[in-house]
Amino acid sequence: MSDLIEEKFNRAYEIASTTELSFPPDIMLSFYAYYKRATEKNGFYMPASEQGDLRSAFKINALVQVKDLSRKDAQEKYIALVERHIGEIPE
Repeated sequence: MSDLIEEKFNRAYEIASTTELSFPPDIMLSFYAYYKRATEKNGFYMPASEQGDLRSAFKINALVQVKDLSRKDAQEKYIALVERHIGEIPE
């Protein structure tokens, strides 16, 4: 089962990475946070931050919101986000 989710997650990432659709910042942050949580191997990912960098602050906030998700849960949420905003992921 886990391998099927992993495969679908990889297809979802490929679709999201190549789409020409534009999304509002909150949706982009969700894509970012779920992806980072789903692919982080050594615990909690924190982006490099410059003092006063608003963009980094939003990224960190998005990551904090998903920090308690398991890798599998983050993959499933990423898949659902792709299907909701881009389209169904082919088998």
